[in-house]
Formats: sequence, C-alpha cells, structure tokens
Amino acid sequence: MSDETTEVAADEKKAVEVPEKFAKLVSEIEQMSVLDLSELVAILEDKFGVSAAAPMMMAAGGAAPAGGEAAEEKSSFDVELSGVGESKINVIKAVRAITGLGLKEAKDMVDGAPMVIKAGVPAAEEEEMKKQIEEAGGAVTLK
Repeated sequence: MSDETTEVAADEKKAVEVPEKFAKLVSEIEQMSVLDLSELVAILEDKFGVSAAAPMMMAAGGAAPAGGEAAEEKSSFDVELSGVGESKINVIKAVRAITGLGLKEAKDMVDGAPMVIKAGVPAAEEEEMKKQIEEAGGAVTLK
C-alpha cells in the first residue's frame, strides 16, 4: 500500500499518511497562507452548512467539567485576538511580531477580529503573547 499513500509531515515530529487521491489537494493546501485557509474554511462551512469549530468545542467541552483544574493542566493554548481597541496600528505591529506575517496579512487578521492568531502555543509563551498584544492596546482571549 505504500505506493497508494504518501507521507506528509503535518507537524515537525508527526507524520500523516495521505491517500494518493488526496495528495494533490493536501499539497495545494500546504501552500496556502493562513488568511487563505481561513477564507477557505468559511466558504466550506457556508457551502455545506457545517462548522469546523464544532468538533473542537465538543472536545474542549469534554475536558471542561474539571473546572479550573482543566485550565491548569492544559499545556497548549490558542491565542485569539478578541478586540483591537483604539491603537490599531500598534496591535498590527504586535500581531506581525508574534506571527511573522507580512503587513497585509497581519492587518487582515486584526480587521477580522475576533480571530485566533496563533494556535497550539505552549503555556510558557502564551502569557508573553497576551502581554504584547495588551500593551499594544488589543484584547486577547486564551482558549
């Protein structure tokens, strides 16, 4: 079956086997920017009447009954820009510094708030990112 599947590295250490029939599609998606992927997800959600966030919310809901203890055990977070405030330019600069995106992409993210600007951030880094954005005048939600 190795000729029918292709290995694609999804994360630095995790390899995912992609069936040959999806290899071209996965390759094209890998080349897309974060904003293009966000737009694609929105289009697919509208077209098929589904939500990509629903499974995530259900998975998070399964861990939630432990209350405050679950937040302490969590090792990675999604940093969501929830508000911009009055100093939009400073928030754009902070988003650029955190994400490494270009000016246009960072501006589009800030304009699209609320939006996750960085997913799977280790607990040690998430507070620093939150601090940078809040100092710039933005509001952050950690998920």
